[in-house]
Amino acid sequence: MNPPVKRKRVPVHGVLLLDKPAGMSSTQALAKAKWLLNAEKAGHTGTLDPFATGLLPLCFGEATKFAQDLLEADKTYEAVVRLGITTATGDTEGEVIDTRPAEVTREQVEAVIATFRGPIRQVPPMHSALKRDGKPLYEYARAGITLEREAREVVIHSLELTAIALPEITLRVTCSKGTYVRVLGEDIGAALGCGAHLRALRRTGIDTLALSSATTLEALASLADGERAASLLPVDSLLSSFPRLELDAELARRFRQGQRIALGRAGIVAPCREGRVRVVGPDGGLLGTGMLAEDALLRPERLMATIPTH
Repeated sequence: MNPPVKRKRVPVHGVLLLDKPAGMSSTQALAKAKWLLNAEKAGHTGTLDPFATGLLPLCFGEATKFAQDLLEADKTYEAVVRLGITTATGDTEGEVIDTRPAEVTREQVEAVIATFRGPIRQVPPMHSALKRDGKPLYEYARAGITLEREAREVVIHSLELTAIALPEITLRVTCSKGTYVRVLGEDIGAALGCGAHLRALRRTGIDTLALSSATTLEALASLADGERAASLLPVDSLLSSFPRLELDAELARRFRQGQRIALGRAGIVAPCREGRVRVVGPDGGLLGTGMLAEDALLRPERLMATIPTH
């Protein structure tokens, strides 16, 4: 019997907004989507824990150059917090280490969550991918080793109590990069005096990207091979919050060669005083990102190798 013919990977460029299911790691979800699209190159923009669901943007081809930008972006979650039970991991996957009565009122919950809005300090959990001496913390945790971790400042931009049905409460949180919602749930439980863990976590937004625009692996698999690429957003969907700067053909050529451009001297009005910008050519195709200085000097940052439509 002849072995199955191995498919040749093809260049695929764009962003797939995936609604990740529970019970699958982000790496597994990426591998499945990459196989379905038969793509040469792919990466994700920050992981979701296996028990968590929701928005997981996957980058293909040229889009992988800009994945870092979503790692830096604010994120929105819906979290179901189970009061009264503390687990080793802060979620449903860890063993129970403490149980207490969850005798709290809505007013008490509202008062406590108000103290977590704005800048706060969090101690990263041992069950996390942060590395110490080249090893992720979760490897130490699995070996029964607990290491000292420094508290880090994160920002809780908004935190709402959307439902309460004791012993569970449901929260909607928008937070800065580096925020662990598991730790937020644990800290709220500790402040209420009963402990807590996350029973469910669903990511609903990253910057301007929304879960409502996402697809599932099942939906992607149901499409014909030639139709799946149409599920991808353009590469520059990752950069929609960046000011847009359009260059003419000659300046676009210079930008793609990595040359710095003095916008004022070229007669171009800068879209902002300084900061990162999304640079496009005369046809609207993405050239890459650039850094704009106060003197309107544009410095190329990440450049597209090609200008694909997807």
